Amino acid sequence: MIMAFDYAPAPESRAVVDIAPSYGLFIDGEFREASDGKVFKTVSPSTEEVLSEVAQATEADVDAAVKAARKAFEKWSALPGSERAKYLFRIARIIQERSRELAVLETLDNGKPIKETRDADLPLVAAHFFYYAGWADKLEHAGFGPNPKPLGVAGQVIPWNFPLLMLAWKIAPALAAGNTVVLKPAETTPLSALFFADICRQAGLPKGVVNILTGDGTTGAALVGHDGIAKVAFTGSTAVGKQIARTVAGTDKKLTLELGGKGANIVFDDAPIDQAVEGIVTGIFFNQGQVCCAGSRLLVQESIQDELLDALKRRIASLRVGDPLDKNTDVGAINSAEQLARITELADSGVAEGAERWAPACELPSSGYWFAPTVFTNVTQAHRIAREEIFGPVLSVLTFRTPAEAVAKANNSQYGLSAGIWTEKGSRMLAVASKLRAGVVWANTFNKFDPTSPFGGYKESGFGREGGRHGLEAYLDV
Repeated sequence: MIMAFDYAPAPESRAVVDIAPSYGLFIDGEFREASDGKVFKTVSPSTEEVLSEVAQATEADVDAAVKAARKAFEKWSALPGSERAKYLFRIARIIQERSRELAVLETLDNGKPIKETRDADLPLVAAHFFYYAGWADKLEHAGFGPNPKPLGVAGQVIPWNFPLLMLAWKIAPALAAGNTVVLKPAETTPLSALFFADICRQAGLPKGVVNILTGDGTTGAALVGHDGIAKVAFTGSTAVGKQIARTVAGTDKKLTLELGGKGANIVFDDAPIDQAVEGIVTGIFFNQGQVCCAGSRLLVQESIQDELLDALKRRIASLRVGDPLDKNTDVGAINSAEQLARITELADSGVAEGAERWAPACELPSSGYWFAPTVFTNVTQAHRIAREEIFGPVLSVLTFRTPAEAVAKANNSQYGLSAGIWTEKGSRMLAVASKLRAGVVWANTFNKFDPTSPFGGYKESGFGREGGRHGLEAYLDV
């Protein structure tokens, strides 16, 4: 009998990050308490330990931050693009220098594995600032007219699944275009944004150009509704996105929304099985499936269903679930008790509606928020698990016989953010991709991101694009 290799613990040290017991709001280049002194706690999802307490911003704090940003806008927007670029380049370099510290911080506050924050999140964060630094003095060549102007103050609200990366997606193009920013991180993951505030000071960024307000949904609503905001950018749930659209309707604020998804990952009978299995695993179990563009619907051609599922289950059984700070961990903790409850409820509905549930044997930690990687077969398009965004490590498997049926099933969704195609035929790849109503279509890969490439959705997945040259348009008066 051949014994499988065992993995000894390989924990990343927490000593590289120094988390203060409390944090204030970052307004006009300084940290300050909330106007009413209220605070809330942020906990580590993997252990439920309290990491720190942070200020709960009020309407008065939102007003102060917007006023600081409006004042700073006058000088910031008047700077030559080459001067703004220097600050962005400096921020990018500091992020690289502090990447280990930031990766550990993000893992502690979010619950995702350290190898994801270290190898995916942080390199992309720095890359976005480098990329948009390069655009800052070339805006007249971006295709938006000979003299594009910034809008003013951008109000930005980001989610908890990629806290620092979503911050980079929002702040880098805004500053490159000459805008100033008031950003609200998610309530459950505020720490990396507050550390970024310190990076702004370290880079010598002028006061008021970037302001960070921590708080809950009421803070976000106050920011979105503030009269001094010229542009609203939101990434998060479709339900909240609809509320924001109603708030902004009838005003002259520009709006971009990147919302939910129910991505279809389509595997044809000529696909390389092993490669497809890796892509399926990456598509749904990366960041515990807490990804808007997750490949949460697997559409597999009927003739290879058994072979593919056998290989997929073997691969999933090898995934290591546990301490996110362990470098061997593949699947970390769910971000919050509320999110775990939603995942659990939707998974239970799959069983109740007749789908067949499978999960590998794995021992989950006794504290923290955990959900084992799960696969549902015998799924129909009527099942809730095939229609609703679960935002967790849950894969729903459907089958198809023809490319036309695959396209029809893939497009049978209220969402349209992402899709994947697995085939050896380039002609089939292009033909199917052109028919999919998804903002991003990956071919023989999944969840690949690059700052030069635009990202966004159709239908209830939102509108507008982030990343690439297209990501500048939302921050320019064009």
